Amino acid sequence: LHIIAVISFMAGMLYLPRLYIYHVDAPVGSPQSETFKVMERRLLRVIINPAFFAALLFGGLMLWANPSLMSDGWFHGKLGLLVLMGGVHGAFSKWRRLFAEDRNTKSAKFFRVWNEVPTVLMIAIVLLAVAKPF
Repeated sequence: LHIIAVISFMAGMLYLPRLYIYHVDAPVGSPQSETFKVMERRLLRVIINPAFFAALLFGGLMLWANPSLMSDGWFHGKLGLLVLMGGVHGAFSKWRRLFAEDRNTKSAKFFRVWNEVPTVLMIAIVLLAVAKPF
């Protein structure tokens, strides 16, 4: 269940900034802009947020069942990266609100850079969890 939740969360985290890239070019108040607002809100509220909390719940249950993980260095690295991923999630949520209020000031290039951040974090998290290097 943890893996399913993480996959769902990451699917949304990889898609949401791509929507922002396209939304930047949509004129404020246009039908296209309004459609992006609906898509962004639904993606965040129906997929990303529930999957995020499910991943935390099931990950927490795994940790509760195996508390010895807390003594592994790789696990501390993974937790640190998860905190960063939570911060990215929070930033994406803030930017969605700004788009909803027609107050976005960021460029498509800005969102192109941020589009890569969840990917880099995901790769590092998976490598730590699978390889357990330290």
